[in-house]
Amino acid sequence: MASLKDIKKRINSVQSTKKITRAMKMVAAAKVRSSESAVKASRPYSTELYHMFQKLLNSVGEFSAETLKIKRAVDNYPKLLEKREAKSVGLFVITSNKGLAGAYSANVAKAALKRIKELQEQGLSVKVFVAGQKGVSILRKRLAALNCTIEKKYFSAIENPDAMEARDIAEDLAEYYVDGRIDKIEIITTRFRNMVSYSISNWAVLPLNGIKDTHERITDNILEPLMEFTPDMHHILQKVVPMYITNTFYQALLEAKASELASRMTAMSAATTNAEKIIHNLSIEYNKLRQSAITNEIIEVINGANSQVG
Repeated sequence: MASLKDIKKRINSVQSTKKITRAMKMVAAAKVRSSESAVKASRPYSTELYHMFQKLLNSVGEFSAETLKIKRAVDNYPKLLEKREAKSVGLFVITSNKGLAGAYSANVAKAALKRIKELQEQGLSVKVFVAGQKGVSILRKRLAALNCTIEKKYFSAIENPDAMEARDIAEDLAEYYVDGRIDKIEIITTRFRNMVSYSISNWAVLPLNGIKDTHERITDNILEPLMEFTPDMHHILQKVVPMYITNTFYQALLEAKASELASRMTAMSAATTNAEKIIHNLSIEYNKLRQSAITNEIIEVINGANSQVG
C-alpha cells in the first residue's frame, strides 16, 4: 500500500500536469478561433474560384502553349490539363508538427495508408509527400512495407499556412506531374467542421478536373453573365490555373491547421478533466490513510495509558 508521502507526491505531480494541460487547452482554444475565422473567410473565395475555373475550362476548345511564356511547371497549364493514363499517383498528406492533439495525425496517417493500398491494388505506384513531422514519423516505417518512400517533407507549411508556402508546394507537385513522374495528385487532409469535430477528406487535384465534393455553390438558379477575355482565353487560363492549384493546397493547409488545433483543444480538455478526477480520487485515498493513521496513533496512546494504569 502506498504511503501518505507517496500519495502526496503523486497528487502534486498530477496537479502540475493539470496546470500544463489547462494552459495548452487555453492556448489551443485561442488559436483555433483564429484558424476557424481564416478557414471560413477563405471558403467563399475557394468556391467562386472553382466555379470560375470550371467555366473557363468549359469555354476553351483546344489547349495551346505556343504563345505562352512558361517559366514554372505550374504555368504549363496545357500539360496540367492533359489527360493521360494513370500509372503513378502523388499523395500529399497533411499532418501536424506537434503531438498532444489526440489521434489527429494517427487518423490522417491511417487514411493515407488505406488510400495507398487501394491505389496499389489498382496497379498504380504511389509517391508520398508529407507535411508535418508527426506524419513523417508515423509513415516512414509503415511505407517501407508498402515499397513506398517519402519524396518530400514540408514542416513549416503546416505550422503557419500561407499562400507562399502553398505556392511552393504546388510548384513541386506540378513539376512532378509535368515531367511525367506522376499522372495524378491527391491530397489527404482534414475538413474543419467545428471546435470539436473534423472529417478526413481526399481531394483530387491533378489532372485538373475540379473538386466537386468539397465546393458547394452558395446561390442556386443564378443567371451566369457573359464573359469576355483580354488578351485571350489561353493567357487567362495560364494565370487562373496556378491560382486555382495554389489555392487548393492553401485551403487544404488551412483546414488541416484548424482541425489540428480543435483536436488539441479537445484532447487537452479531456486530459485536464481526467487530472481533476485523479486528484479527487487520490485526495480521498490520502484522507482515508491519514484518518487511519491518526486513529492508530490514538489507539496506541490509549493502550499505553491502560498498560501503565494496570
